[in-house]
Amino acid sequence: MIAVIQRVSEASVTIDGIIKSKIDNGLLVLLGIEDADNEEDIQWLANKIVNLRIFNDSEGVMNVSVKEDGGNIIVVSQFTLHASTKKGNRPSYLKASKPEIAIPLYERFVEVIEDALGKPIQTGEFGADMKVSLINDGPVTIVIDTKNRV
Repeated sequence: MIAVIQRVSEASVTIDGIIKSKIDNGLLVLLGIEDADNEEDIQWLANKIVNLRIFNDSEGVMNVSVKEDGGNIIVVSQFTLHASTKKGNRPSYLKASKPEIAIPLYERFVEVIEDALGKPIQTGEFGADMKVSLINDGPVTIVIDTKNRV
């Protein structure tokens, strides 16, 4: 799994002109899933995201997690995170999972991150044409690949 995590002061997902999800202070997580991903990747990544100390403490130092800060999370599936651009100018998405594999993993990830955060999160809609808006706070953007955790 690859996650692009952005600390936001606000974020929203719009589908067909209708706002599906919206948060204020929190994290926007773009999530790419590949066939090799499993429950261990889900558990590790969800806990890592919820406990990342990327929010400011009273001294202005990034030392507080989204959970400690009381922030919210939006998770949006994004197969293009697994794009290969090694050959030519048209990205290949062969590494990205097909929906029959990706959807159950995505749904499980949402469950686990909700449990880790201790409250419901917002989501996009798997496979939909989404318009994602955000105000990146900082800016703070972190990329995590579960295959590079050692």
